[in-house]
Amino acid sequence: MQRLILSVLGFLILAPPANARPWHDNFTDRLSVLAQIQTLNADLLSHDSATGVLQGWCDRHGPPGTRMAVIFRPEVSKPADEAVRRDLKAGPNDQIIYRRVDLTCGDQVLSVADNWYLPGHLTPEMNRQLAETTTPFGVVVRPLDFRRRTLLAELLYQSLPTGWEDAAPARRWGRRDLSVPADLFWHRATLSTPDGAAFSLVVETYRSAILIPPLP
Repeated sequence: MQRLILSVLGFLILAPPANARPWHDNFTDRLSVLAQIQTLNADLLSHDSATGVLQGWCDRHGPPGTRMAVIFRPEVSKPADEAVRRDLKAGPNDQIIYRRVDLTCGDQVLSVADNWYLPGHLTPEMNRQLAETTTPFGVVVRPLDFRRRTLLAELLYQSLPTGWEDAAPARRWGRRDLSVPADLFWHRATLSTPDGAAFSLVVETYRSAILIPPLP
């Protein structure tokens, strides 16, 4: 099933047409939603830079020439707990900075990211950019030639519910609109230098704005 989903990605994920309709609660639309979620999830899991993957999406589906942008959320504060320090292998005296951002393409929020990082592992210029500019984290730390290690990945929405393969549930789906939640899936991952030293922990929640709506 997953192989089938991945193989049809090329024409399921299209630039949103001006006359796009809402999702309908039928098998075709549910399968399209699942295909898009699974493809993006697989793409993110196979690359070190989530920002790069999202920029690729923005290049294909956003307004021409649009670059990924960062919206800071300084009102959100999440001090590093024991689990964060464990994943970063941080000592009791290591400073950890928290950064909450929305990653956007045009006016669409594609993901919400919680980021805890060790400023002592970055260069002064990197720390300055993170404090004073809106440059995405992955772009700022790119010179570190970092590696991404996914610790957890979870789907928050299953468009094909349990028992979908039976005929009866499929017959019950009507032509009413399908309600897709705001959050589709999330990843928890560390970014490390090539020698294995983790310097950032990210928890990224991917939003339904990343779905390309269907044709009439």
